[in-house]
This record gives sequence, C-alpha cells and structure tokens, in this order.
Amino acid sequence: MASILNEPYFHDEAAAFKALEAIVWPNGPTCPHCGAVDRIGRLEGVRSKPSKKHPEGIVRHGLWKCYHCKGQFTARKGTVFESSHLELRQWLQAAFLMCSSKKGVSSNQLARTLNITVKSAWFASHRLREAMRQDNRGQLGGAGKIVEADETFFVNRKGFKKKTGYGHKMAVMSLVERGGPIRSVVLDRVDRPSVTKIIRRNVHHESRLMTDAAAYYKARDRFGISEHEKVNHDQGEYVHGDVHVNTLEGYYSIFKRGMKGIYQHCSEKHLHRYVAEFDFRYNNRVRLGVNDTGRTAKALTGIVGKRLTYRDSSV
Repeated sequence: MASILNEPYFHDEAAAFKALEAIVWPNGPTCPHCGAVDRIGRLEGVRSKPSKKHPEGIVRHGLWKCYHCKGQFTARKGTVFESSHLELRQWLQAAFLMCSSKKGVSSNQLARTLNITVKSAWFASHRLREAMRQDNRGQLGGAGKIVEADETFFVNRKGFKKKTGYGHKMAVMSLVERGGPIRSVVLDRVDRPSVTKIIRRNVHHESRLMTDAAAYYKARDRFGISEHEKVNHDQGEYVHGDVHVNTLEGYYSIFKRGMKGIYQHCSEKHLHRYVAEFDFRYNNRVRLGVNDTGRTAKALTGIVGKRLTYRDSSV
C-alpha cells in the first residue's frame, strides 16, 4: 500500500486532476454545461480571486473552458466532489483508503491521515459511499445458479431502550449469488411480505434459492423460485450437501466487525450508505480480479451525477 500511496496523484494537485479526468472523461473532456465535446481548451495558470489568506490567489488546477457556451469547469463539476473545499489529492487518498480497508476506515482515522477536521472527514466518507452505491437493476442468479438469502440484526445503541425481540435492532437483508455479486437492503421490519417482495424482485425464478428455516422464508409458492432449499440452524444444521448460507455468514462477519469495531455508532438514517460501502467492496474483491487500485478507480467512476450536500447527508 505504501508504494501505491507514493503515486503523484496522491500528492500533486495537477496530477490528481489528470488522473480524475482519465476516469471521468475516458473519451476526452465533455462540457457539463452544454454537453459539447469539441472546442474545449485547458486554461493554464488561471488564479482564483485574491483573499486575505491568499493575497495573490491560488492556481486553479484542472480548469477547462468550453468555447460553445463560454462556460468554465473542472472534472469535479457534477460529481460528489463538486463545491468541496478539500483538495482533489485528499479526495483520492480518502477514496483509496476506504476502498482498500476491508472493514472500512473511521472518520477519525481519515481526519488524522488527511489532516482535516473530523466533520469534513465524516462528510467526505458519506460522499464516497454515495459514489459506491451501485445500480441494482436486474436479477441475481439464473438457471443452475445458487442464490443465498439471509438477514442480520444489530443494535442501534444511540437512544437505546431495552425491548424484547428485534424491536430495538436494525435489520439488513442480503442476497448473494454464490461466486458472484451481493445485494443488501435495509428493512424497516422483517416479515414475510417484506422478504417475499425483495426475493421476487431480485432473484431470477430459475435460481436455486437457499435460506435458513426462519418463519418468513416459509412461502407456500417458494417465492416463485424453481428450487427453495433450507438449513435448520435451530437444530444445529448448517450444511447438507451444497445447501447452506455460509457465504452470507462470512459477509456478515466482516460487515459486523466493521460496523462495531471501526464505525461503532450508526444511526438508522445512515445505515443504507454503510451497507452500500460493504456491498461495493465485496462485489469488487480480489477473487473477482479487482485489486485495491482497480476498486478505487471503479468507485471514482460512480461519482458522476451523485451530488450529496451536507444538509442531505445529515437527514
């Protein structure tokens, strides 16, 4: 990791913009104002307006001008990096640290590494989680493929009041195509209608569905799936033949260690962003041929069109 962090784009702002431009504009710059792809030129040496802190202004790296609409822009425009006071090299460092840390990286650690405030680090990490959010259209599985379904619960300790059952816990349901991608959803409540709706929407009807023996998986029509097989954890059964949900149990072990050991506190309104982060890393893991650098580059391709303001991230 140390050798990777020595790359110029992690320390030099001009190199950082060139690295981002290669990801955001693989076919050359595009004007975000009018959509033009020609008559666009780079502006060199342009400085910002003078201020008390910078009497001579600062060099505006990565600045382009469209000679169709006369608009100026950088590769940040229309991305989660827009209107940020952090330097782009700091954003790239933060993205790499989040993508290469198996269980995530805390806001406090990001703040220390990037030499910024914890508040800025928290907001930056939420913007990057928004970039990691993936398009979940389409279905998992198919003919001859296995899809596991399971759920996990963990306590929201902020404002915690002792209750019985699962009433005080947050719930996440996940579906994973064995050897392939995962898809997780935060549930308001775990019951048969909610589970049925998620499975029908996300699992191909020709798949082999594998679950535990929880009551909400006992659908009479087997959720419209050709094969539905179960293991009964209450009776100490965890595997029979190739029937198990151990793939998801392994995923949840990493997810819970990250949420409890790294992030520690998470309110329900932010849980979906943390889930997106863990899903993204799992879906772009080394076993699928994606290393830390490739994972970071893929996360950065998701920054376009996903603005997230501080007000939005706080609600």
